[in-house]
Amino acid sequence: MSALSEPASYRPAPNPPTTRRLAADAAGIAEAARVLRAGGLVALPTETVYGLACDATDPVAVARLYAAKGRPSFNPLIAHVPDIEAAQRVGDFSPEALALASRFWPGPLTLVVPAIPEATSELARAGHSSVAIRVPAHEVARAVLAAAGRPIAAPSANRSGHVSPTTAEHVLADLDGAIDLVLDAGPCAVGIESTILDCTISPPALLRPGGLAREAIEQVLGAKLARRATPQGKADDLIAPGMMASHYAPSVPVRLDAHEVHPGEALLTFAGARPAGSERAAAIFDLSPAGDLIEAAARLFAHLRALDAAGASGIAVVPLPREGLGEGIRDRLERAAAPR
Repeated sequence: MSALSEPASYRPAPNPPTTRRLAADAAGIAEAARVLRAGGLVALPTETVYGLACDATDPVAVARLYAAKGRPSFNPLIAHVPDIEAAQRVGDFSPEALALASRFWPGPLTLVVPAIPEATSELARAGHSSVAIRVPAHEVARAVLAAAGRPIAAPSANRSGHVSPTTAEHVLADLDGAIDLVLDAGPCAVGIESTILDCTISPPALLRPGGLAREAIEQVLGAKLARRATPQGKADDLIAPGMMASHYAPSVPVRLDAHEVHPGEALLTFAGARPAGSERAAAIFDLSPAGDLIEAAARLFAHLRALDAAGASGIAVVPLPREGLGEGIRDRLERAAAPR
């Protein structure tokens, strides 16, 4: 419900027996918007990953989202809106933030700016005076946002800490029965979450690398981005999602920069690399045989899920590039490999 509306008469059951799966056509978009306005939970396709959406102005809906994901309520949510004009009704944009929004939105960039308090629930912001905002590039997502007519919180549509979903099947594997609806538009094109910048300071700082390379951002700013350190478990430091040290994790250990495959391990490789012991790997998936970082990002989470299901004792990952989208890919893998 919006901050000024009466409580919605429709309240879905806390744990429906199954989750509806609808095509991302006009009827599906209209139904997704209706469920969101009524306080329900909807998994939406974006260009990055599938997001678990709820009305960001409704604290009851936000609380239900945290419960469905098993997500700590001190971990703030990104407010998704259909355009820059809607974003400026949610947060206060500095000239730098507005320049970045004008250049990269719609797209895989999230900006943390001072919040307009009444525009989103305090619970969605995890009590912070700032708010993270994004305008997704996916046409279906923007159509739902426009139809819903309010800011929509939408973290990745998976259990908290698990590998992020890039298909409707991935969503259902984690959340079937815990949410109301998944809108199926096929695989996500980018495949890793948005880049997040802290624009409450000048120059902005990089909070999380992601689907937009830092080099493109620095070109617009005319300055280098600082990188804020990963918070060490302190809730006050988590001003944006995706900052926890352990995240995006399969059920088995992940070992980075591997030059050999240990017995029982599966292998995540890149550009056709075959380290010693590859012949005994439980499974092998190549992020991009051609060495294309765009393709690698799009495949990352799907490959991690497939390797996790291979029955291996662990996942060995070959060394990966650090430039461009490689920074975001490595960030996700480092968090997947972190102690839990």
